[in-house]
Amino acid sequence: MKRALGPALRILALRMPALAIQALAIPALLFAGTMRAAEAPVVVTSIKPIHSLVSAIMQGVGEPELIVDGAASPHTYNLKPSNARALQDAKVIFWVGPGLEAFLEKPLQALGRDASIAELDNAPGLVKLPFREGGAFEAHDDGDEHHEAEAAHGRDADHDDHEHGTFDTHLWLDPMNAKAMASEITTTLVAADPANALTYQANAKALDDRLTALDKEITATVAPVKGKPFIVFHDAYQYFEHRYGIRVAGSITVSPETIPGAERVSEIHRKVGELGATCVFAEPQFEPRLVNVVIEGTRAKSGVLDPEAATLKAGPDLYFTLMRSIANSMKDCLSSA
Repeated sequence: MKRALGPALRILALRMPALAIQALAIPALLFAGTMRAAEAPVVVTSIKPIHSLVSAIMQGVGEPELIVDGAASPHTYNLKPSNARALQDAKVIFWVGPGLEAFLEKPLQALGRDASIAELDNAPGLVKLPFREGGAFEAHDDGDEHHEAEAAHGRDADHDDHEHGTFDTHLWLDPMNAKAMASEITTTLVAADPANALTYQANAKALDDRLTALDKEITATVAPVKGKPFIVFHDAYQYFEHRYGIRVAGSITVSPETIPGAERVSEIHRKVGELGATCVFAEPQFEPRLVNVVIEGTRAKSGVLDPEAATLKAGPDLYFTLMRSIANSMKDCLSSA
């Protein structure tokens, strides 16, 4: 004789098919989530400020890889084997261009052939300013008036400018340029990964709004010290200067790859005294001793600016931390001088 099932066992028996389906469904959902993560495109970025903009636009889809990490500088960087592998696996690669990351030019040709490569110094809508060299800030003598007129109207410099390196490549130090680059980043990601287009576009809109607010914030931060001249370690701040009307009087060195000679240091030392420059700013990646030499015997104070975010942790908020840090460092040093 069959034994009758108790009430609890009868309920369990009736629910067995549903429980079995649920048991199968849980691993399936986990697998689907894993597949969605795996489907995110492999994206590689060159430097921290660009990585930050790309990270903000990719939130919810994936995280881009970064080549120039830590306190390294694109001016002096040597490509690592892990970087080469990342370039080879990439579906999308973002960089500023050969004027800044010269170390990437040949590796991109050899390793990035299967990737969409976005050279952000070609992004529509960028303001490009002519490269300055010599003396305090002596510009190139080959057609500067033409370049300056274009920069003043927010138009791209000619492609010839790009080839000859006649424009300043620290483009991200103007939030309006960051907006232009973010737009190009979004266009590139949408084309490479249309399945996530809506996420990219929503993130890009949020980023654009944050950049507008940041621009207003920085304008207010530096307003009290706009008229005070100061010296920087190398000429990386022209876009910040142009956007906010601050007064950079000169740089210790034109290019951080080149250690300035005694004559150059003496020239800047004299300029500090003549102009009454109130601050001389070092950078965390480079020799601070030169700054001490420049301010010796003057009333100028020293500070630190970090245009390439060497001391900051990479991520979507880095760009905002970077720009606020530059504005606050200028305000603090110049206000106390």
